[in-house]
Parts: sequence; C-alpha cells; structure tokens
Amino acid sequence: MENNNWYVITGAPYSGKTSVIELLEKKGYRVVYEAARIYIDQEIEKGRTIEEIRKNELEFQKGILDLKIDIEKNMPKDEVIFFDRAIPDSDAYYELCGLSGDNYLNEAIKNCKYKKVFLFELLPYEKDYARTESAEEQSRLHELLEKSYKKLNSPIIKVPKMNSKEDRLAFVLKNL
Repeated sequence: MENNNWYVITGAPYSGKTSVIELLEKKGYRVVYEAARIYIDQEIEKGRTIEEIRKNELEFQKGILDLKIDIEKNMPKDEVIFFDRAIPDSDAYYELCGLSGDNYLNEAIKNCKYKKVFLFELLPYEKDYARTESAEEQSRLHELLEKSYKKLNSPIIKVPKMNSKEDRLAFVLKNL
C-alpha cells in the first residue's frame, strides 16, 4: 500500500481513545470514529437490539471489518487523519472471539499501512451499552492489539496512563 498520513489511536475498551479523538477533532484534525460503534448504531437504527446484533459473532465482526475497509478505501492518503481503531484491530477481536483463519481479514491487513500507531495503556474498566468485554478480556485484548500492529511493522508508540485526557493528547501530538 502507498504511504499516507494516517495515525491510529488504539487500545482496549476504556483506555481513553475516544476522548483523545474528540480532542483532536476539536483542534481541527480529521478523525474517524470507531467503526464498531458506527456499525452498532446503524443496526440499532434498523430496529435490531444489541443482543440480536451480537448473536452471530462472525457476522458482527465481518460487518465491522467491511465498514473499516470501506472507510479507509475512501480516505485521502495525503491528509493527516486519526483513526479510533483501524483494520488491524479486527485481527485482535477475531482472535479474542476465537475466530481465526479468515482470508478476507488477512488480505485486508496485508494492504494496511499507517504512519504511526498510538497504543493506549489500560485505564480502569467500565461497561456501557455497546461493550461486552470483561476486565479479563480487556487485558487480553490489549496484548492482542499490540501483537496485531507489530505484524505491520508500523511504529507503535505506547501512550501511558496520565492525569488527564489533555495530557494524553499532548503526548500524542508531541510524538507525531
């Protein structure tokens, strides 16, 4: 894949990714919000419950992956863009859910390239309407995300726990 100016903000649920993405957007950066939430919200708008959406895990994960592929395919390569998760996150989720050996996913990952990946360290776990992972799965997912992005040889910058989301934002911007 050709070079681009894309950055990924990733980490397990409740690592502070979306809060920093929102701050980046307020600063005028182009951001892409998490595809899983977009997918879930679209399905809820169609009248499906979260239980129905998550009933078939493979269908759920493929729906999110399809959305990520479509989003990235249509983004300008020369523009600085921050993604709240990207295609390789699907690799980690597939493995977490016991779904492996998916050629479609593997082909999608082969075509990925990012300028840098910011891996957010874990914060205390909380649940919400869209998240179903346990605290144990949150920790495992963090490990799997790092493993998934290491396959790409993209520079991975670990974002430590800090006092505030503004401190994390400053850390990200300092490390572009």
